[in-house]
Amino acid sequence: MTDSAQGRSEPEGSGYPAEGRTLEKGNAGSTARKALGDPATRGRTTIADGVVEKIAGLAARDVVGVHAMGTGLSRTFGAVRDRVPGGGRSVSRGVKAEVGEVQTALDLDIVVDYGVSIVDVARAVRENVIAAVERMTGLEVVEVNVAVGDVKLPDEEDEDEREQRVQ
Repeated sequence: MTDSAQGRSEPEGSGYPAEGRTLEKGNAGSTARKALGDPATRGRTTIADGVVEKIAGLAARDVVGVHAMGTGLSRTFGAVRDRVPGGGRSVSRGVKAEVGEVQTALDLDIVVDYGVSIVDVARAVRENVIAAVERMTGLEVVEVNVAVGDVKLPDEEDEDEREQRVQ
């Protein structure tokens, strides 16, 4: 926006009216607001892909029968990263989100526990992820693709347990 009297540009939200809008001055020279409608519609909220990925990752991990998130390679690298000071656990491992202005689509890679119904776990993951993402972001979740990449057998060691032994 350009303040034509001063010949300068001002950023959005700087107190200057958007192009095409004028502010009315009151009798005392103070700015009076026009009735612009609902305050919630006076601006734009953007949500980063990573935010949606974290929400979905946490929601998917809450489902009984989900042992881990991510493909074998990402879990291996994640286990190494978790051991590095300051690395921390990645809650978005195994989650990929595409976020638009009003909709989002998600791809999840999961590992299920042996003995659970994969179909039931996938359904529960979809339901939990959709509910959490829509409630927290207001975005419409158009699809949640669940890829089951592995089954955790009862007698298998976790990658995390293997890493702890090597230290």
